Amino acid sequence: MAQQHLDPTDPTAPAVTADALAGYLRAQATEFLRALRLHRETGAAAGSGAEESVDAARALRRSARRISASLHTFRPLLEADWSEDMRPELAWVSGTLGLEHAYEARLQRLLLALHRLSGVTVFPGQGTGRRGAATAPGGAGGRPAPVAAGSRTPAAAGAPVPLQAALVPAGGPAQPPPTPERGTLTVGAAKAGALLERQLTLARTRAHSTALQALGSSRFHAVADKVAVLASEVPLTPAAAGTDLHPLAAAAEERLANAVTALPLVTAGHPYNAEALVHGLSPDPSPHPQDGPWHQVRLLLRLHRYAREVLHGADRPADVRLLTAGQALNRHRDASEAAAAAAQAARTPRIAPATAYALGVLHADQRHEVEAARFAFQQAWQKATVGAP
Repeated sequence: MAQQHLDPTDPTAPAVTADALAGYLRAQATEFLRALRLHRETGAAAGSGAEESVDAARALRRSARRISASLHTFRPLLEADWSEDMRPELAWVSGTLGLEHAYEARLQRLLLALHRLSGVTVFPGQGTGRRGAATAPGGAGGRPAPVAAGSRTPAAAGAPVPLQAALVPAGGPAQPPPTPERGTLTVGAAKAGALLERQLTLARTRAHSTALQALGSSRFHAVADKVAVLASEVPLTPAAAGTDLHPLAAAAEERLANAVTALPLVTAGHPYNAEALVHGLSPDPSPHPQDGPWHQVRLLLRLHRYAREVLHGADRPADVRLLTAGQALNRHRDASEAAAAAAQAARTPRIAPATAYALGVLHADQRHEVEAARFAFQQAWQKATVGAP
């Protein structure tokens, strides 16, 4: 049943030969080189091309993922030694360039969750990017409270309020006095936010430095040289000529279907899974035992999507059902990693009980987000199955 909604390969469809694979790989290699050139140009312009540099890094990762996925799915048609050497290097490029953005998005997600859980109606004004030591009035006792560099003060009309100022306002609560539990969360949330910001900003800074070092390394230059060769010459095997790509793409589809079948979709059919919280704040820092199969399905779904691009062309609109399922699995990954970051922060020695309490609530909230994402994936998957011809 799981295979029906994936639009399985029609055996009567015309054959798609290795020429299509070669054209796809050349196009992605060209995109990689174009993004690399743009990244170097915008990186050289101090400060003025920050957004363009981020877009270029994202395009580098996107093309690297597609090349690596195609080498994996259609590896019988490519020179084995070359393909096996290229795939891990492209995965290294994509993973290294993605870490900084991952830490930034994780911090933003956790800060917004803290605001929601503490009952504050305003959202954090500070971004997760470059921060300075600027101060503005409004701290407790008349002391200046830290704000993000470049942000407006809370007195400005419509200005966002920083996390600490929003959670611990100087003039006392504007709303009715909170309950003791909510008060503990509100006080602890400010300290929890500061702790998470220190830890994840440090991790993001290190990831940024690692990415810069990687882009200037001989290892990356070797990868770029191989991609430049790929843009003009694809190392197909002699037997690849005239070979139909559909069986290899169908094999990728079958691996995805089998992995989905192994998922506990019956459990995911309920919006709350208490078993997901059992290992939440245990001393064991290993990844959550329930998450691994779902992460694997996410990767297999991506391989399936890219195989469809090779067969039908990258310009063809993607299957909405696959996009919906993929978005749910992306949310699952983000919430899972955010929960792990909250749990790791809660293990920090000698933190205040209110801070640990807020981090525990935050962890539980993100694990609930994990379950919500699984539920959304289950709904999208079963709905597509029912609607299949």
